[in-house]
Amino acid sequence: MAEERHIRKREAADERQYMINEDYEVYEKQGAPMGAISFHYHNFYEIIYVLEGEYSSLIEDRTYHMKKGDFLLIDQNVMHKYHYVEKKHDSSKRIILWVTPQMLSSLSEADMDLSACFHGKESCAYHFPIYYEEMLQGYLLKLAMTQMQESADMGAKKVLDRGCLTLFFVYLNILCAREEYLFAQEDLVSHPMVEQVSAYIDAHLTERITVEDLAEQVHMSKYYFLRKFKELTGVTVHAFVIDKRLIKACEALRSGKNVTECRQFAGFSDYTSFLRNFKGTFGVSPGKYMEYLIQDNQ
Repeated sequence: MAEERHIRKREAADERQYMINEDYEVYEKQGAPMGAISFHYHNFYEIIYVLEGEYSSLIEDRTYHMKKGDFLLIDQNVMHKYHYVEKKHDSSKRIILWVTPQMLSSLSEADMDLSACFHGKESCAYHFPIYYEEMLQGYLLKLAMTQMQESADMGAKKVLDRGCLTLFFVYLNILCAREEYLFAQEDLVSHPMVEQVSAYIDAHLTERITVEDLAEQVHMSKYYFLRKFKELTGVTVHAFVIDKRLIKACEALRSGKNVTECRQFAGFSDYTSFLRNFKGTFGVSPGKYMEYLIQDNQ
């Protein structure tokens, strides 16, 4: 195992939720991650591996309470947030891996899609037998090293990192295909109310959605619903709906629709609102975002 000083680290309160490196990032975080307490989503994949202590995460309508050795796999454009549990996560230590779809595609073969582990699963958290866990941990720690102990050749490190990344995802996909490694039911908490609201929003995204509509779906008064939803998710109903619309807009942009079609597809009533919310979340306009997509596909 690499010495502690060789591991790339980020502060627990660091709020950055975008990639600086082009293909992937690997780093360690320690302590309660107060920089990820609001719902967010990425256009890349995320893996969280718990090295020490405990960690909890809310993925759309489910809360996962993780312990040492657990893996959490988060698909792109899935709403998620850190779920704070008082005094439980102060000693938490975890490895975070961010990787782009393009990177995984370049590592995949025709008969093995290395992004498959993120899709179509009943759960997105796993606990593997100790042998497999330590093997996967070893690849992650090698990727998180800031330098090679044997050589200062950065070109060599890049090739070795690519090899480690390939091996990590090959074994991860094989293991994730086995249902016995899915997360234990007692460590997974479902939130039926959030699930019901989320499903209604998805089905009516191109329409005007009001708080009254959503409260009626779950048979609650408007004000009790607003309070309960914020309590469970940590965000307002309005912010949740906006995030859902932005995710749909990004999907439409990636499918080749123009900006006007994307706005309508995501249910934004006017361009000004669409532009303000899109730039506020992604830091660029929809048009500039589309330019980046075109560059990535060339």
